[in-house]
Amino acid sequence: MQKKNFPKKTAIVIAALCALLLFYGLDCQQYLSADKFNTLYAEHPFYTALLFFMLYIVVTTLSLPGASLLTLACGFIFGFLSGLLIVSFASTIGATLAFLLSRTLMRSWVQKRFSRYLKTINEGFARDGSLYLLSLRLVPAVPFFAINLIMGVLPMKVTTFYWISQLGMLPATAIFVNAGAQASHIDKLSVSGILSPGLLLSLILLGVFPWIAKKSLAYIKR
Repeated sequence: MQKKNFPKKTAIVIAALCALLLFYGLDCQQYLSADKFNTLYAEHPFYTALLFFMLYIVVTTLSLPGASLLTLACGFIFGFLSGLLIVSFASTIGATLAFLLSRTLMRSWVQKRFSRYLKTINEGFARDGSLYLLSLRLVPAVPFFAINLIMGVLPMKVTTFYWISQLGMLPATAIFVNAGAQASHIDKLSVSGILSPGLLLSLILLGVFPWIAKKSLAYIKR
């Protein structure tokens, strides 16, 4: 079985390395600047949105730093609604690709190596895996990339992982994108712009969201 899966695993590793080399080889990191994207967006709106979408998928799939800044930049450049659509789908697709990488490369080894310890966990995930994943997505106590890797080695369907991830990440994504969208309206010379109700509300929500999510999950589990 290990030999049979070896070509597939090798191909995925090579593809991931090629994507990483392509990202830096084409100097894509230069576009992580909001100013660069603003200029590009003014000239080529559709291709800018597509580039941002693909860039976000690469960043989240390979667990590269900068996803939070990209989320804020997306709201800043594209506005709330368009930014939310781009980030929500790109982040979920990237998470799912990372999940599949983990499943293909690590699941067999992890399950075999730690079978005695994972028996109870596997049974729990087979029964309540959706709720566990929703909890992790709503209250991001565990890093984004770690959730994708861990879920990949546990018994969860790809489709379930996808839609629970999209649903669970949506509230926090909306708050971050809105913060970026509100920041785009700030007049650099205006204190009232910095203290605008929309931006202040976004900052407050960023602070209280984990508490709200915990209370909501506690209510659901009753």
